[in-house]
Amino acid sequence: MAEKKFTKEHEWIEKSDQIIIIGITEFAQDQLGDIVSIELPQVASSFKQNDVMAIIDSVKASSDIYCPIDGEIIEINEKLLEHPELINQSPYEEGWIVKIKPNNPEQIDSLLSKEQYDELVGQSKE
Repeated sequence: MAEKKFTKEHEWIEKSDQIIIIGITEFAQDQLGDIVSIELPQVASSFKQNDVMAIIDSVKASSDIYCPIDGEIIEINEKLLEHPELINQSPYEEGWIVKIKPNNPEQIDSLLSKEQYDELVGQSKE
């Protein structure tokens, strides 16, 4: 299994060959509650690190999803348009959001490890 990296904004990435798969973390979907819709970016659109690339609407709030690294969208998870609840049910498998081709793969090194992310969310729990 490929190692996941995480952002402080609760996105995860997984590198698969030269492609990066992006989703939101278990913690993030738990905080959002039931997800009712998602606005996905267009395939072939490009984003810089920390640009807003998608918007998730839940029963509690709307949340921006940030692009963890510079890159071009090569695939979106179209299943989410009909079944946004997949993000709640399976945030790391079925509920992935986009796949991108990275422009600067070395940016991955600046993201958090699982241990660093767990520490981050562990400290922010009330």
